[in-house]
Amino acid sequence: MRLLLDTHAFIWWLMDDRRLPRATHDAIADGSNSIFVSAASAWEITTKHRIGKLTGASEIVADLDAVISGQGFKELSIAVKHGRAAGNLPGTHRDPFDRMLIAQAMIEEMILVSNEKLFDAYGVRRLWA
Repeated sequence: MRLLLDTHAFIWWLMDDRRLPRATHDAIADGSNSIFVSAASAWEITTKHRIGKLTGASEIVADLDAVISGQGFKELSIAVKHGRAAGNLPGTHRDPFDRMLIAQAMIEEMILVSNEKLFDAYGVRRLWA
């Protein structure tokens, strides 16, 4: 499977947080799956850290590229097609990070690892069990 981690799933993975369900944790840990972290998540983590909403992320922010690769994950860049799709998504959901992750998961045919049930309204495949 090709899994795209929502920002909270990525952070909870790194922190070994119990809010990440066991089956979801196991899917991320499964070496046969390809795990991706979007540039949108890097943007979100860094922004939230800068404005004081993610104070415990200093080590993550300091070298995010190394953190991602150190986990064996792959970076997913943002392309124009992702931006166009995110901007054209219907509905009133206004979070630009979420909209980008939804668009990327749909275009790249990935399963989005997220606890956001709201994403289901967009028809994106989602893993959270």
